[in-house]
Amino acid sequence: MQKRSLVAAKARQFPVSIPMLLQSFAALALLAWLAACSSQPTPPAETAKPEPKGPELLTGRSGFQKSYIAARGWARDAQAFRIESIATTDGNGHDGKWAVWRSGFASPSQRAVKSFVWSGSAATDAPARGINPSTEDGYNPSNASTQVFDAAFLKIDSDQAVATAQKHGGDKILEKSPDTPVTFICDWNHNTNQLIWHVIYGASRDSAKLTVAVDASTGEFLRVEK
Repeated sequence: MQKRSLVAAKARQFPVSIPMLLQSFAALALLAWLAACSSQPTPPAETAKPEPKGPELLTGRSGFQKSYIAARGWARDAQAFRIESIATTDGNGHDGKWAVWRSGFASPSQRAVKSFVWSGSAATDAPARGINPSTEDGYNPSNASTQVFDAAFLKIDSDQAVATAQKHGGDKILEKSPDTPVTFICDWNHNTNQLIWHVIYGASRDSAKLTVAVDASTGEFLRVEK
């Protein structure tokens, strides 16, 4: 009787019911589930897409120097005979800069000419960024359109050439038609032995509203060609 009384007393001291046990099991199960969820690897954050790269606008001499390195890789005796801008939607050339420049080179040892186009353009129809070489063509040293020149003569850049041209009629053209592109051609005049910047107020020589010749060695105004 004494043992039964002790058991009954303990039962009254620590009463345990089935609902309480079920609640405890449920709480433990919930804790286990939460622990499992927290141990799952965190999904990687989405990386932001890089912003499209804008155009790189360079003056003519800078564009030429980039092509010159590639031309010397093609032929050690390569010399330039022409530098020209290529108009794109990236700019207007009013500051003497374009995103695409083409330089023509001749190699007497290989009896060939080859053009190298440097592009920093973001326009969809422009050449790919970097240096884009053309195929070779035959070289005739007596051809007036491919008269090579020493790069040391190129002391005046396209931005300086357009500043001179502005003082000889270019300012009036842009004031009247500010959307007119200003393009550039630099070549050797074998009659006067001069390297000349032709500053063209228009997309081409044929459609130009004005063309001004500037000495590419001194920056001196030479003449109005059109």
